[in-house]
Amino acid sequence: MRKLLIISLIVSLIVTDRVNAQDAHFTQFYAAPTLINPAFAGTSAQGRFGMNYRNQWPALPQAFVTSNVYYDQFLPQIKSGIGLLVNRDQAGQSALSNTSVGLQYAYEVRLSRSLSLRPALQLGYTRKSLHEERLVFGDQLIRDGAATIETLNAEPIGLMDVSSGVLVYSDKYWFGASLHHINEPDETVTAGLSQLQSKFSAHGGIRIKIQNIQRRSSKKDLVTAFNYKQQGPFNQLDMGAYIELYPMVFGIWYRGLPIKKNGYDYANREGLNILIGYHERNFKIGYSVDLNLSQLGVYSTGGAHELSLIYEWANKRNSRLPKRRVVPCPTF
Repeated sequence: MRKLLIISLIVSLIVTDRVNAQDAHFTQFYAAPTLINPAFAGTSAQGRFGMNYRNQWPALPQAFVTSNVYYDQFLPQIKSGIGLLVNRDQAGQSALSNTSVGLQYAYEVRLSRSLSLRPALQLGYTRKSLHEERLVFGDQLIRDGAATIETLNAEPIGLMDVSSGVLVYSDKYWFGASLHHINEPDETVTAGLSQLQSKFSAHGGIRIKIQNIQRRSSKKDLVTAFNYKQQGPFNQLDMGAYIELYPMVFGIWYRGLPIKKNGYDYANREGLNILIGYHERNFKIGYSVDLNLSQLGVYSTGGAHELSLIYEWANKRNSRLPKRRVVPCPTF
C-alpha cells in the first residue's frame, strides 16, 4: 500500500507539471479517426457512429479515463463530409476534467483518377473544471485526512478552440496532417496564464491485399500505419500493423521514440500494444491492452485498457450513387 501511495504521488506530480502540455490519446487511434484529424469526417462509405473508452493506469488512484463519441457523414451532393465530436477526459480521481465538443467540415477534391485530397476545419468548445474536494494535499496526509489549509479558488472555464487538417489518399495508401489548438487558448482554472499548446500530428499507412490462390474470395489484408504527434516539447510515435482475417482483426503496435531520452535520461520507450477486433457487416468492436515498457512497468500501473465500437449505415439515396473511394486505413 505504501508503494502504491508513493507511485500515485509521483504520477500526480508529473500530471501537475504536464497536463497543460499534452492531449489525451487513444491506442486505437484509427477507431477515433476524426479525433486525430478532422479531414477524416465523412471518409466512410456510409454514415458512421463510434465510441471509444480508455482506462490508463487503472492500478493507480490517479488514473486517467478518456471517452470519445463521434458521428460523421458524407454528403455526396456537395462533396463534403461533416462530423460531430464529443470528448471527455478525467484525471486524478476525476479531480481534473475536460469536456469538449467539436463541429467538423471536410471538402473532397478529386486530384486524379486514383488520388483525392481533403482539407478540413474544426471549431470546438471546451469546458475545463478542477474539483478541489477530490484533491488530497500534503497537510492532509500528515494530519491523517484533516481539512487542508490550501485554497485554490478554482472556477470552471470555457474556451473556444480552432483546428484544421488535410488528408491525401488513394485506394492503397493515405497520408494526413493536422494542427489542433491553433489559437492556443488560455486553459487555466486558477491564477496565472496557462496556454493550451498547439498539437501537430502526421499519420499515414498502406494497405496490402494478401492473395489466396485457393480461395479468391477470401478477405485478407495487411495494414501498416503510423501516427506521430508533437505538442510543445513532447512528442511521440505510434507505429505497427494490423492483419485483417475477416471477420477477425489482430494488431500489434509500438509507442515510443527510443532514439530520444526523456527528462529523466531514460530511453523513450512507452509501450507495446496488442489489439483484437471483430467485424460483422456494419458493426465493429475492438479491444486493446497497453503493456508499459517505461520505468513504471505493467505491474505498478496496470497498463491501459481500451474498447472501441463503430456502427456504419447507408441511407437509400447514398446506396443508389456510384461507389466512391474510401480511405483504406484500418478501423481499429
